[in-house]
This record gives sequence, structure tokens and C-alpha cells, in this order.
Amino acid sequence: MPGPRLVILGKQGAGKGTQAQRLAAHYRIPRISTGDMFRTAVEHNTEAGQKAQKYMEAGELVPDDVVIEMVEERLKDSDARRGFVLDGFPRNAEQARALDEALGRKAVDLVVELEVPTDVVLRRLASRRVCLNCGAPYSTDRPPAQNWTCDICGGAVVQREDDTEAAIARRLDVYTRQTEPLVAYYLGQDKLASVDGTGQPDQVTGRLLRGIDSRLNRRSGGTVDGDREEMG
Repeated sequence: MPGPRLVILGKQGAGKGTQAQRLAAHYRIPRISTGDMFRTAVEHNTEAGQKAQKYMEAGELVPDDVVIEMVEERLKDSDARRGFVLDGFPRNAEQARALDEALGRKAVDLVVELEVPTDVVLRRLASRRVCLNCGAPYSTDRPPAQNWTCDICGGAVVQREDDTEAAIARRLDVYTRQTEPLVAYYLGQDKLASVDGTGQPDQVTGRLLRGIDSRLNRRSGGTVDGDREEMG
């Protein structure tokens, strides 16, 4: 039985990665993130991967047209045919329109926005730590077992340079400006639902699954006057 075609949105630190992985496991569909796509495309030396690598090696952002090309390549893989969770894409309305064109009649079923207050996100990101070797996530609240050494690979666990409060605030501002037209785009399609992203991960997962299943099982539905549908 086919699974859903989902997009998950949310500020950095909202828990998108964790929840996208849980949704993928629950529905038995792949979690597709831009980071994963970049690594895979570069490793396999695809045409889009070669283009992206030039920008990444120069320390520049990968342009929309290259990102879109990589997404289209990834969605052609057999595991994505029965559904997917897109994490980190689309980031703006232009990418969303390109995604709709690429998918055609098999368009995205639902876009879920994790709602987390900015002050909560700031605290989460300021406490975030990451393994320099494998990228495994930790925090000052959930450190590795031994002296900031990764439990998975033994690499050094550190705070990222861009996780200072000033850098985080700038990223959140960029996210807000980019996401407003993206949210409006999906509201116009009646495909946007907001979920409370605060609390323990299990609580958030429960809200997501109840809300997604309820929304997708309705024959027709939506929100009055195009407002976000809150899935609490």
C-alpha cells in the first residue's frame, strides 16, 4: 500500500530531522533531506552532484536550479515511488512550484509545519553539539556517554561555530522571510497543517501521526478561509 508524500517544515531546532526520521519509519517511506541528497549525488558523481560540489567546495550556497535537479533525480529512485518525507526542501515558493511540476499528478499530499516558539528554538540550538566525524547530534542536556566523544564513531563532539546566539538569530530571520511565501503557497493549495512541536519527541510524534492520518483519511476537508489547520 502506498505511503504518504509529505513535506516537513520548521525553524532550525524545531526537531524536523528527528520527526522526519520517525515519520519515515512509521510509514515505511524514505526520509529525503537536502544534505543526504548532496552527499549521495556527489558520491555517485551524478551530473547534478558535480554541479553542487563546485559550489560547496567554494563555500557558496547551491543554486535553486541545481537543488531542484537533485531532488528530481532522487524522487525517481524506486524507494520514493510509494511515498517520502522531504526534510529541508522546498525552502521557498519557487522550489515548491518546481516540485509540483516534477511530481505532476503525484503531488505532495500534506505539508506539516512544526510550530516551536523562537525562544525555545534558541535554547535548543545554543545547547546543540555535533560529532565532527559522523555528524551525530547531541546536546548539553543529552551528551555522549564519555567525555564529549561520539558514542557512534568516537569522534570529537563540539559546538558548531554557527550555533552562537547571534548566528542563530540571523538564520531564523532568513528562515522566516523565506518561509512566509512558501506557507502562503501551500495554504493556497489547502495542504498546510501546523503541529505543536514543543514537548518530548514522543509527544510530538503522536501529534503528527494523529494529525496526518486524520487529514489524509478525510474525503474532503481543509480549513475555513484558508487558515492553518492546527493539529495539537
